[in-house]
Amino acid sequence: MAIDFDGGLTCSMGVSDLGKAIDWYEEVLGFSLLYRVDDIAWAELSTSVEKVNLGLSQVEEVKQGGGVTPTFGTRDIEAAKADLDSKNVRQDGPIQTIPEMVKLLTFFDPDGNALMFYEDIAETA
Repeated sequence: MAIDFDGGLTCSMGVSDLGKAIDWYEEVLGFSLLYRVDDIAWAELSTSVEKVNLGLSQVEEVKQGGGVTPTFGTRDIEAAKADLDSKNVRQDGPIQTIPEMVKLLTFFDPDGNALMFYEDIAETA
């Protein structure tokens, strides 16, 4: 069974100060703030690329030399997980759910690079 991607892509990265990072991405790159959730230290900005957003997560220590995690939208994260399971793809725990917002699943390529799937559940909640 093939994974049913929904065409969305959120590139997520760690930042040391969420507010300063939002300001920089808006001012320097012209991105637009979609929402900010201080309880989970997360914000998402739209880019000029259709269905491609930038997610910012405030972290204690920003890793140097990269750190962007491509996060692909899927219509059915449980089916996507089952597909990964059937191919023995290493995952970082079970599907995580942020109620009335999103389901997330982190997995790794053979070199250990992190990728994620997300399923938007805000519309179905």
